[in-house]
Amino acid sequence: MKAIITVLGKDKVGIIYRVTKILVENDVNVEDISQTILQDYFTMMMLVNLVNLNCDFNELKKRLKKLEEEMGLSIKIQREEIFNYMHNI
Repeated sequence: MKAIITVLGKDKVGIIYRVTKILVENDVNVEDISQTILQDYFTMMMLVNLVNLNCDFNELKKRLKKLEEEMGLSIKIQREEIFNYMHNI
């Protein structure tokens, strides 16, 4: 099972570190990553593999939501099949 994670917000130190720290703690592998800074805005999209996820998907979502609130970012995670379905309409 794979998922897409998107991160958007004002650029600040530690965004990639904090997001990937949560992924490492939950045995989520990053298969592909694209990130850029547009003026002062950070954008990142990640394709992650959830095969070895050591918690429930909704628990991972909650942990990312908590980070989203702490850092003042927008962090979204969607299963790959849902992401693909939504973008094929």
